[in-house]
Amino acid sequence: MNQEDTHNLIKQGEGTTIEFKENFGKEAIETSSALANTQGGHIFIGVNKKGTITGVTITNETLKNWGNRISQLSQPMLIPELQSFTENEKQIVVIIIKEFPLKPVAINGRCYKRVGASNKILTPAEISELHLQSTGTTWDALPSPRAHIDDIDLQKVIKYVSRAKKIGRRQFKEDEDTLTLLHKLDIIKENKPTWAALIAFGKSPPLQAKVKCGRIRGTSTIVDDYVVEVPLLDQVDEVMNYMKRVLQLSYIITGDAQRTETWEYPLDAVREIITNAICHRDYTSPAETQIKIFDDRLVVYNPGALPFGMTVERLTDPHHNSIPRNRLLAMLFYDAGIIERYGSGIQRIIDDCQNNRFPSPQFTEVDHGFQVILFKDIFTEAYIQKKGLNERQRKAIVYVKENGKITNKEYRELTDLSDEGARTDINMLITSGIFQLQGKGRKSHYILKKLGD
Repeated sequence: MNQEDTHNLIKQGEGTTIEFKENFGKEAIETSSALANTQGGHIFIGVNKKGTITGVTITNETLKNWGNRISQLSQPMLIPELQSFTENEKQIVVIIIKEFPLKPVAINGRCYKRVGASNKILTPAEISELHLQSTGTTWDALPSPRAHIDDIDLQKVIKYVSRAKKIGRRQFKEDEDTLTLLHKLDIIKENKPTWAALIAFGKSPPLQAKVKCGRIRGTSTIVDDYVVEVPLLDQVDEVMNYMKRVLQLSYIITGDAQRTETWEYPLDAVREIITNAICHRDYTSPAETQIKIFDDRLVVYNPGALPFGMTVERLTDPHHNSIPRNRLLAMLFYDAGIIERYGSGIQRIIDDCQNNRFPSPQFTEVDHGFQVILFKDIFTEAYIQKKGLNERQRKAIVYVKENGKITNKEYRELTDLSDEGARTDINMLITSGIFQLQGKGRKSHYILKKLGD
């Protein structure tokens, strides 16, 4: 690492892989654990939070002592690399921490992870998941200590085999014994069913292996309640059957001559969200997967935060690598044709919303779980007719649906109106609760106002 590399990293500012400290101490040592447990990174000593070089006083023994303190307090032992540089007669030290292969790394018995520019203490569940991940396995691949072969419903296995054969994702020998097959797939290990076996094929699956659905009026009035408790590989279809019973059909404005019939929410996106929730949830949690249909949004919550090392930003990156929480369950879902391709689900959700002119979905980590929200396209033909809008305004709504926003200039170009005429049209759209102004001056533009804003 040279002086130019140092300058470039400091310019980036603090983040997942960069930390600034004016002095070396307890927090810098904790950061070494957080970086080792995440992606590795650099700790700059003698740089303040704003990225300004404040300098630090070091002697010939300083770098050696700092490195020894990190090594002595870490378990497994970290071997950091320390370098010093001089900038405008001020010295700074860069501590380079590599991602550790066997995780987690603890400092004084506590394990940390890097979240943005902060260090967070790992929960016991995260420690367990991180250790399994670093050893190349997942929780669902572990044998259940109290389970027996007799706990497996062989008819469920036979149905899975038939489904996989029909789709062509996996081929099986015609005369192969069912239990032998499960051993080959690692679903059973040393005559012990794995957790994946109990969840997918158990005669009495864990109580949390179900989906709770409900339609809610207002904020809390439940008008429809349904619990899906069918075998795991049938749950997605069962939930979708429920969705088609309770979701509404309507007509939307598309700018075309004919009206377009559409579901209340894009069904392909809904199916993908439900598939991800059932397949990738944390089955060590006693909580249930929950689907709530409100007046203006559909919320799907599954227990378990994102797999360790995954963030919402990385999740929505179309080039991200898939990190399945339940490796064996994901394999079964793929074999059965429920999952199309590993790691592609999030992008399909985003694309389906965009292609059907729905608002962008929202992905968040909340309450020890992961939540996806789909927002209703309230601008149906019936809704617009109630507002008494003219054809120009209807055309502008379609434009904003497709482009996300519209400026006064774009409105004039779209409608051939004068500046005054465009302002009159836009003001009516604002008064009607359809448009919302954002920005000021030359940066001002209009977006569709969400229900409830």
